[in-house]
Amino acid sequence: MVMVDKNSLALISVNDPELMLSKPKGLTAATGMDALTHAVEALVTPGAYNVTKKLSIGAIELIKEYLPRAVANGQDIEAREAMVNAIFLGGMSFNNAGLGYVHSMAHQLGAVYNLPHGVCCAMLLPVVERENAKRVPEAFRNVAKALGLHVEGKTDQECAAYAITEIEKLSETVGIPKKLTELGIQEKDFDFDYLSKNALIDACAPGNPFMPTLEETIALYKELF
Repeated sequence: MVMVDKNSLALISVNDPELMLSKPKGLTAATGMDALTHAVEALVTPGAYNVTKKLSIGAIELIKEYLPRAVANGQDIEAREAMVNAIFLGGMSFNNAGLGYVHSMAHQLGAVYNLPHGVCCAMLLPVVERENAKRVPEAFRNVAKALGLHVEGKTDQECAAYAITEIEKLSETVGIPKKLTELGIQEKDFDFDYLSKNALIDACAPGNPFMPTLEETIALYKELF
């Protein structure tokens, strides 16, 4: 279970890209995709407002351009600085707007199976947002624009489809696994009921555009196999 309290909020953020130069590729990719998840969820949540939207858009733009560079070459100081800034922008956004069901589900995977949080978020992001897009496709127009789509003349549904596809492409580019079996988790051993029940009561769940049922949550987890 995730603990949320205003007293745990940071008072100071040290945004020094030189501290990131020794991060290995896998950690760079995972934390970068976690930052993308922060920005996307904070943009799609009903709690988003003008200031947080601008922060999220800025973070997404930076991550789209610089995360592949940071993964490819950890000594690329320009890419590292851009990613530090993106992480900071996304953090300010979600700490004010909130997160969503990607994090609710990812928290359970980390707690039960000790999987890297960023990897879990990256795997779940397109899965959950595909369902969100069925309910609030208009929320993805800014996501698509930040990811490079010229949204003029495009429908909300087209913007949502583009955004989700680009997220999947970025995840693949930086080497994130697509299925839990790649991480050693077999479907026959997966406790769908337990994880889904805990996802429903996770602190991030109320920030999602809709509240999935237990059955819908189980179905979302099944997409990871």
